[in-house]
Amino acid sequence: MVIFGAGGDLTRRELIPSLFELHRKQLLPERWAIVGFSHGSWNSTMFQEEMRRAVEESCGSAASWDSFAARLSFIGGDATSGDDYALLAAEIARVQAAFAIPDNLMFHLAVPASLFGPIAERLGASGLATSEHGWRRLVVEKPFGADRESARALDQQLRRVFAEDQIYRIDHFLGKETVQNMLAFRFANPSFEPVWNRNYIDHVQITVAEDIGIGTRANFYEQTGILRDMVQNHLLQLLCITAIDPPVHFDGASLRNETVKVLEAVSVVPVDLGGGAARGQYAAGQVDGVTVPGYRDEADVPADSTTATFAAIKLTLDNWRWADVPFYLRTGKRMARKLTEVAIHFKPTPHLMFPGAADGPRHRSVLVFELQPDEGIEQTLAAKEPGPDLTLSSVKMKFRYAEAFGVEEPPRAYAWLLLDVMQGDQTLFARADWIDKAWQIIDPIVERWASEPPSNFPNYAAGSQGPPSADELMRRDGRRWRDL
Repeated sequence: MVIFGAGGDLTRRELIPSLFELHRKQLLPERWAIVGFSHGSWNSTMFQEEMRRAVEESCGSAASWDSFAARLSFIGGDATSGDDYALLAAEIARVQAAFAIPDNLMFHLAVPASLFGPIAERLGASGLATSEHGWRRLVVEKPFGADRESARALDQQLRRVFAEDQIYRIDHFLGKETVQNMLAFRFANPSFEPVWNRNYIDHVQITVAEDIGIGTRANFYEQTGILRDMVQNHLLQLLCITAIDPPVHFDGASLRNETVKVLEAVSVVPVDLGGGAARGQYAAGQVDGVTVPGYRDEADVPADSTTATFAAIKLTLDNWRWADVPFYLRTGKRMARKLTEVAIHFKPTPHLMFPGAADGPRHRSVLVFELQPDEGIEQTLAAKEPGPDLTLSSVKMKFRYAEAFGVEEPPRAYAWLLLDVMQGDQTLFARADWIDKAWQIIDPIVERWASEPPSNFPNYAAGSQGPPSADELMRRDGRRWRDL
């Protein structure tokens, strides 16, 4: 495994801790090694020490670290310099010989997207991208391109060196246990799939709320914004997992064929930006009792920035299953709390026969898949209150991953996805045509927002539920957002 950008935040926060977790669970192949490649003056010993600190911070313990660190080495170099790939090739050959590793190479590009293409080209020119005796696989992070045109150009650049079945476009959301549980819930339990359609479902809310700000990522965020950073990938992936028809098989081809069909059904022309999309930018406020600055007060953010840190979008699908069922997507930074969930709102019972039921509020059954912070599933049902009168109340049934399976926290999403790459399983990775369709949905909104800068930014306080325009988007349809 070769990690480009080995000195960066993603490697420290996710990649090495995830690989270490696989090592502790004895899920890595019998013969393996990790080579870090990055700018800097580190040597292998310094890299090992730095990664140990990262593992201790992330996992709480570095038990069995020595056996892991023995397979960890580092090469300092420039990813755009062809000369440095000779050093990388020599290090790969050394560890392959030292640990008797077959000629199988996995390249993980934990680098800015602008380097994806140049690195692929250098790997091709150096001969590292091909082998007569083993496989080559390339893992690329989001965002894949900045719009539909650049995504197509990047795909063409990668495809000059790697075939589609060698490219793994990773989105850690799809590695979460509850995302995969959504598929199991629908397709392994016959009581739910028959009602998973427009006849019984009123609408769907998909929320990815973060309580954190942008941190030190101002330069990235000013160029990317919330639509490219979150909606084009994470939220549309969750939309697809929620709305797909049953695949013939649970494999890369079948599942991804169905997710592409979902995006093909999304109505994108014309995009109703007046009533179907709302944006926001956070002001100063309080999160968990701590006063935090507004977006424009963050380091390196222009004082007049019009970059959106919040987006709410209404989408509809033009197909038999979902016609007239709106999907509301909401995501933002510096929200009231950290929460990722998919909430299925069922239609009310058409007739309640119980005495007095018609005089009270109509009960709504809601099925919620929570991805974070507490992975699980929650169903709201109507039940009779104890006592002589027949009075209905809403009650909840909860499944919590940690409680049901006796684990303190679910395994890291990255760990399972990296293991899938090693095993050659592309089921939970985006395909090129999916990326293309996703940008087709998002590009008109990006372009419209860029052409009409907002005059009311910032328009929601840090620690709040979001801007009033997002609430108005729901009120127009006679609905309201679930509280964070």
